[in-house]
Amino acid sequence: MIETGHRNPQQGAETFGLKNLAGVNWNFTEPQLYEHAIAKGEAQLAAGGALAANTGVHTGRSPKDKFVVRDAATDGEVWWDNNGAITPEQFETLYQDFLKEAEGKTLFAQDLYGGADPAHRISARVYTEYAWHSLFIRTMLRRPERAELDGFVPQMTIIDLPTFKADPARHGVRSDTIIAVNFSKGIVLIGNSSYAGEMKKSVFTFLNYLLPAKGVMPMHCSANVGKDGDVALFFGLSGTGKTTLSADPARTLLGDDEHGWSKTGVFNFEGGCYAKTIRLSKEAEPEIFAASDRFGTILENVILDEVTRVPDFDDGRLTENTRSAYPLDFIPNASPTGQAGIPKNIVMLTADAFGVMPPIARLTPEQAMYHFLSGYTAKVAGTEKGVKDPEATFSTCFGAPFMPRHPSVYGNLLRDLIAEHKVDCWLVNTGWTGGKFGVGRRMPIKVTRTLLTAALDGSLKDAAFRTDPYFGFSVPTSVPGVEPHILYPSKTWADKADFDATARKLVAMFQENFSKFESHVDATVRAAQPHVRIAAE
Repeated sequence: MIETGHRNPQQGAETFGLKNLAGVNWNFTEPQLYEHAIAKGEAQLAAGGALAANTGVHTGRSPKDKFVVRDAATDGEVWWDNNGAITPEQFETLYQDFLKEAEGKTLFAQDLYGGADPAHRISARVYTEYAWHSLFIRTMLRRPERAELDGFVPQMTIIDLPTFKADPARHGVRSDTIIAVNFSKGIVLIGNSSYAGEMKKSVFTFLNYLLPAKGVMPMHCSANVGKDGDVALFFGLSGTGKTTLSADPARTLLGDDEHGWSKTGVFNFEGGCYAKTIRLSKEAEPEIFAASDRFGTILENVILDEVTRVPDFDDGRLTENTRSAYPLDFIPNASPTGQAGIPKNIVMLTADAFGVMPPIARLTPEQAMYHFLSGYTAKVAGTEKGVKDPEATFSTCFGAPFMPRHPSVYGNLLRDLIAEHKVDCWLVNTGWTGGKFGVGRRMPIKVTRTLLTAALDGSLKDAAFRTDPYFGFSVPTSVPGVEPHILYPSKTWADKADFDATARKLVAMFQENFSKFESHVDATVRAAQPHVRIAAE
């Protein structure tokens, strides 16, 4: 076996069970990985220097094909209603078949950290079949100093083989695509998917399992810091504005997707950003646009002009989930350490396609836990086959697919931290106003940014507030620079009766969704759920 690159000779592939490989390329850097990816036909060079790759049929994660080993250690710890289970024996068969699939191949290996805080990070070794996958994970995780690689010992290992196809009958899984997680052995196996995001989310899943036991809150959120050191967290599902709103030129970016909250403060899990690029423009998101057009960036499923190789970010023929993965330092005001103090503000983002949520609302700690456990946003017509009207989507903790433990574990941790540190909590609607999707308009980004600025600089706390008659949270009655009626959603609708019926319908959806959590929370959180107080505003 030929081995190239910087590695610890005592921690080679053989010690992990990988045998009869043609070679291992250890900790290759960007130029080397570019060369291999292009030579192997995995990717193309874009005009600005980015590496553009297509992921084939898997243009997003495959959550139904993710399985966790159910053994003595995990049996009473994992939320099995949300996580598929396989036996240790099924995993061992799968593992041995992965090792056999790898024989004769040249793999790429990266030694990396998940977590900027040395006290709470996890060391990860990632073997990939594709060079561009190695570049992706090298970009998205945090890189050890070169001197640290000599003594690097992985706490978890990922083997990523897109050419491997699982056998449902033999391996006890759903299809030929597989993401198998073994917490006890510290192993993740990813097969028959070229979507690189599966790797980074597997590291996030491990941290979500390990950190709560240490009193550290793992979070699917972006984070930034003001010039006075005030930290803001932005929770939200895909498409709600996590990356866009945290990339604020007036604030330092900690990260756009995954963070931990310990006794000493917040720390980024990652070393890169993974931004959606569909309809990305230089005018609306200059920092992300610039980062997506340079050497070292990976573009996923972005169409290039056949002649000029210029990316067409408006072309969604492959998927609406086009992505750009780039190092954090490609954002001019990114934090070099990935660490900051205790949060002062928490922002929960929702893209309400029903058009009944206000543009901003203040939450009590109990309401914050309620909305955190609910994790609401909405799908809009046209995003999926058969979707004609807006559809509510509830993903608990704003990241159910990555939550191995019961949501109440994370919800209680968050509520305790909010109460201990007196954190201000806000719900922000980046969705629709003036009617549901197809009738109203998208919430103006200028309105959202004006309200967020007021919330983060503390001036919004001095505003007059009213109680929303449907959701019970507090909504400002006026804010300088914001048209007054937009703060009263019903006033933006032409048909007030339709607004009332739509709002009541959404309240009922919240109540039905939360019924599964009621036995896991106390009376104060149950009382925080929305109910219609009066007919209409």
